[in-house]
Amino acid sequence: MSDAPPRIALGVSGGIAAYKAAEIVRGLRRGGVDVHVLMTRNARRFITPLTLETLSGQRVLSDPWRRAAGSDIEHITLARGLDLMVVAPATADILAKLAHGLADDFLSTFHLAVRAPVLVAPAMNVGMWEHPATRANLQTLRQRGVTVIDPVAGELACGDEGIGRMAEPETIVAAVFDRLKKKVRTARGRLRGVPSKAAASS
Repeated sequence: MSDAPPRIALGVSGGIAAYKAAEIVRGLRRGGVDVHVLMTRNARRFITPLTLETLSGQRVLSDPWRRAAGSDIEHITLARGLDLMVVAPATADILAKLAHGLADDFLSTFHLAVRAPVLVAPAMNVGMWEHPATRANLQTLRQRGVTVIDPVAGELACGDEGIGRMAEPETIVAAVFDRLKKKVRTARGRLRGVPSKAAASS
């Protein structure tokens, strides 16, 4: 098994829950994961790239026209050798783009280049979550093998009550390590900084 840490692309889309991406990055980094953050333009309204760059130790990617080192195309370069793509928060807009193969920003374009497993953690208003279009998009993604971490019920940012709050960062981090457990084991056979399933569910 390679000694290289697992590589994850964390997509952050433009919802109020974007600020929780900082804790997701922190949790993944504690577990020894190499995290590359991709942000939509609207996500930058809720949390600054500098915050996520500082926590991840990597430059945040958001411009589909910016090239990587040399002549490489950045979204293609990062997709190679990726272990997992995570989108958290995943707004109704980005879910629709992923379901229908739209590619009009870095995150949605990158998704089409990825051959690794994909995990999404939706976050939106309860009305948007329950809308038939959103339900259809989620069904499409699930049929393609995308893992969906359902949102939870509670008070939403708009003041409504209902399902739509993004799952807590520790829940998302635990789900990521569950997918990557064979790649992030230390020499002792344990996950660094990752609670056991029993602890995570308590």
